[in-house]
Amino acid sequence: MSTPEPTIHNPASTTHDPEQPRYEPPPSVGKLALWVLLFVVAAVVVVLGGLYLT
Repeated sequence: MSTPEPTIHNPASTTHDPEQPRYEPPPSVGKLALWVLLFVVAAVVVVLGGLYLT
């Protein structure tokens, strides 16, 4: 009898079905607050820079 060929395990094929959409997890509250704070600081810098240069 012949020996069976070993099967090659491909983890990429078992972790995700190409027909299923992949979703990213929503940002954490801290990361969202950091982005909002960055946006507010940038807006303040633009407004103060416009007032200073006029």
